[in-house]
Amino acid sequence: MVENNMAVRIKKRQHDVVGFLESNKIEFEEIDITMSEDQRRWMYNNIPQEKQPAVGNPLPPQIFNNDTYCGDYDAFFESKENNSVSTFLGLKSRPMSQVNPFI
Repeated sequence: MVENNMAVRIKKRQHDVVGFLESNKIEFEEIDITMSEDQRRWMYNNIPQEKQPAVGNPLPPQIFNNDTYCGDYDAFFESKENNSVSTFLGLKSRPMSQVNPFI
């Protein structure tokens, strides 16, 4: 039952991130780490050590702008609440429609 709840929670969080990016016309590539061991390893290896969980592996969604780690869902949600998503995604002052963050 706990595993099923976790899967639902992850899916809802992924949907929230994707929905936000789509509604703001931010180009992105969604990478399904369940389908590629190489992509999963890449994600795990590119999350800074200080952002790794104390136990286990980091759970999706993890957000990157190309190879630059932006943060996890909690950091994304906080940036939405603070109206600072552009900064969170590393978009600087470029128009949102001209960027390509990866999640």
